[in-house]
Amino acid sequence: MSKMTEFMGWVDARFPATKMWEDHLSKYYAPKNFNFWYYFGSLALMVLVLQIVTGIFLTMNYKPDAGLAFASVEYIMRDVNWGWLIRYMHSTGASFFFIVVYLHMFRGLMYGSYRQPRELVWIFGMLVYVALMAEAFMGYLLPWGQMSYWGAQVIISLFGAIPVVGEDLALWIRGDFVVSDATLNRFFAFHVIAVPLILLGLVVAHIIALHEVGSNNPDGVEIKKNKDENGIPKDGIPFHPYYSVKDIVGVAVFLMFFSAVIFFAPEFGGWFLEKDNFIPANPLKTPEHIVPLWYFTPFYAILRAVPDKFLGVVGMGGAIVMLFLLPWLDKGKVKSIRYRGGIYKIALTIFVVSFVSLGYLGTQPATPVLTNFARVFSVLYFAFFILMPWYTAIDKTKPVPERVTG
Repeated sequence: MSKMTEFMGWVDARFPATKMWEDHLSKYYAPKNFNFWYYFGSLALMVLVLQIVTGIFLTMNYKPDAGLAFASVEYIMRDVNWGWLIRYMHSTGASFFFIVVYLHMFRGLMYGSYRQPRELVWIFGMLVYVALMAEAFMGYLLPWGQMSYWGAQVIISLFGAIPVVGEDLALWIRGDFVVSDATLNRFFAFHVIAVPLILLGLVVAHIIALHEVGSNNPDGVEIKKNKDENGIPKDGIPFHPYYSVKDIVGVAVFLMFFSAVIFFAPEFGGWFLEKDNFIPANPLKTPEHIVPLWYFTPFYAILRAVPDKFLGVVGMGGAIVMLFLLPWLDKGKVKSIRYRGGIYKIALTIFVVSFVSLGYLGTQPATPVLTNFARVFSVLYFAFFILMPWYTAIDKTKPVPERVTG
């Protein structure tokens, strides 16, 4: 017996290291027909690690103080060795995180990954998404630039529209009657400690729930229903080394795009870092056009499309709640878009066009014409969910194969 085997035996008697390795990697059987769309789950995990590591280094020189925050970010950018790189990795990483997560969610919509028995996997994933939005919003205030300050002022004021408790809730979130040093301190605490802990817990729950029921695949076929005499799925292959090696290829390609943005276009034309955020926060001067960063703009457009402030907040919140309800709204006979009929394909296309259009409209000034467009796309967005029980039930589907088709 080698020293390593002996050591691992000692560890396994006290901690299930080998069992966890086998359950989640070497003996976790994933469908053998994963395609391009299955890169984004592992990429999301990689970007999360990247954000945590770069965030740790940023906190070493950042000062959560209204009088010093902006200057400390400038100090990181100009005087700290490689500080500009770490800061750009973190700011670009935030946008790339949402790009990856949105593509990951779209994959779920295409292949029915939210359907039985993966309802909890989807719910945990959606909770990760909500936690990610909270994390991004709180982190956005920390540079203490003009758009950070006024963006936070606008978003927090929305809570004031909630009947009875609204004003008290907005006051509690700010910690003051206006966005101030108290707000910056509590947002820093949430961004650095509280929300990341919640996020990590939800990611672990998401992965455990996934590995309990098994991964979905482009055919929507349950590979656990077809096993050999050893109880191994006939259409499954061990996640490690096959998919762990394949995911490294995806990571390499991702890092090429990621590096290109960091080194050549870290502001990405104002989409990733806005020009107003390079100006120190000034409570006495409102920017001409206040908008959140691009990953919030679809919901911001829905908010602005509704004339009543409270109903706008309800609409914005409802747009996210609808995503949670997907597993119970879809009455289709099949999971994968490969075997669905034309109605679902058209509905999904309209939904994606609506979401992207709302995202663009949320970045533009609220002119009467653009507001009307936002209302049309908001109706189409909600129609995708509200009408889903009807159009998925009547949609003509193709027969699903017994085994995966590769």
